[in-house]
Amino acid sequence: MDVIPAIDFKEGKVVNLRQGKLDQTTIYSEDPMGMADYWVAQGADRIHFVDLDGAFKGIPFNHSIISSIARSHPSLTIQLGGGIRSAEIIESYLLAGVDHLIIGTKAVDEPDFVSEMCKLFPGHIYIGLDGINGLVATRGWTEVTKISVRSLAKRFEADGIGAIIYTDIEKDGMMQGINFGATKALATSVNVPVIASGGVTDIGDIELLLQSGSPIAGVITGRALYEGTLDLQQALAVTRSV
Repeated sequence: MDVIPAIDFKEGKVVNLRQGKLDQTTIYSEDPMGMADYWVAQGADRIHFVDLDGAFKGIPFNHSIISSIARSHPSLTIQLGGGIRSAEIIESYLLAGVDHLIIGTKAVDEPDFVSEMCKLFPGHIYIGLDGINGLVATRGWTEVTKISVRSLAKRFEADGIGAIIYTDIEKDGMMQGINFGATKALATSVNVPVIASGGVTDIGDIELLLQSGSPIAGVITGRALYEGTLDLQQALAVTRSV
């Protein structure tokens, strides 16, 4: 299981939103490149980026920042979500050095788009499923659908997606522990890697995931790292020793 630092962009700054709410934003840095450099120096070989401007407005806003980071760290695996809603956007990010593009809202609105993108860009397409009470939320978590997370995951499994990023909105940015039951249930119901996101508090959450024998492939963490309740080097040492 991999531990993946998150860098969320909003207006060129590194931020965290509690439960995806714009009015509950914490700014952690005004230097995204420096933040990426720091996590790489701490041992990260993969970083999860979110273009929050793109997620809310539907188009990419931080392409130049991501491109610069990719050029500076060619061996870093980059996964990116937020505003990924066309083949042209996906292609431009892949050419810039991004490894995996995460489709969220577009996957719910136009499921056939996922199948088309998996055929055009095999191995590069991830799906972001954001859930609240088991239902899928879209558009930066501003709208909750009547579609269950599990049913949508099963639909996309056959399309050849590389992984599912599952975020429990009730836990995201709250540092109250991972929704372990829901995440494990999703991971055991599909045959593609599931990466958990939202709610990590400290090393205890990482150890819980490891000790349970869960099939969860990775865990994304943001606020716990920035607030200092989780040490990335320690977390990586624990997961890499298994």
